Amino acid sequence: MRVISVKTLKLFWEDHPDAESTLRAWYTEAKKARWKGPQDIKTAYRTASILRNNRVVFNIKGNTYRLVVAVKYEFQIVYVRFIGTHMAYDRIKAEEV
Repeated sequence: MRVISVKTLKLFWEDHPDAESTLRAWYTEAKKARWKGPQDIKTAYRTASILRNNRVVFNIKGNTYRLVVAVKYEFQIVYVRFIGTHMAYDRIKAEEV
């Protein structure tokens, strides 16, 4: 997959250094992945939540943070839409970011 907006991840881990290794690991795995549909993601990440509008929520660093991405399976692209704490996540509409 091609991951768009890696800068968002980098900016986040600069403010939250405890998330850096987990986010780097997720990025490395996502780059190598060839997800053809939501089930491929669920197979690799049991705790991922599949939402409407091709959104997927990943738990980062033992569920301390939430990462929301939009996936375009046909183009093999993952767009980073949000990364933040649970409190920040609760204030967004994950299907719309």
